[in-house]
Amino acid sequence: MIKKKASRLDAIKMIVSSKDVSSQEELLIALNAEGFNVTQATLSRDLKHLKVAKAANMNGKYVYVLPNNVMYKRNNDQSPSEMLMSGGFRSLHFSGNLAVIRTRPGYASSMAYDIDNREYPDILGTVAGDDTIMMVLREGTPHDVIRQFLGKIIPNL
Repeated sequence: MIKKKASRLDAIKMIVSSKDVSSQEELLIALNAEGFNVTQATLSRDLKHLKVAKAANMNGKYVYVLPNNVMYKRNNDQSPSEMLMSGGFRSLHFSGNLAVIRTRPGYASSMAYDIDNREYPDILGTVAGDDTIMMVLREGTPHDVIRQFLGKIIPNL
């Protein structure tokens, strides 16, 4: 089964956040275990796209880290699959014609990308950071309509 790029990028973020990975080969094996059949060239492009770097961990071993990884917490209680299944959504709040979605670190941009690609007429656009999305809604759009639309895209909304 071929999974979408956004899912693959999320899997890479979860793997890198949840365990020490020091080579592309290790990451390819971990991705394969999660159901992603990826070439080394594709993985290399994905790592560049995500701005993944290598940094020394507490033991002095160089491992892959996400941008601003000081803010990321490694959680070894869940496998990457479990982390992906639970989704990155944390909260949704409205203020007038604005909505703010809070996510786990690293999820906001791919979630905003999914929202923007649906081209929903009542959502004028999104701006995403690392763990926050701001959405501008068409004036007068009922919040429950937006919540219902987002429920089709965001797991655990």
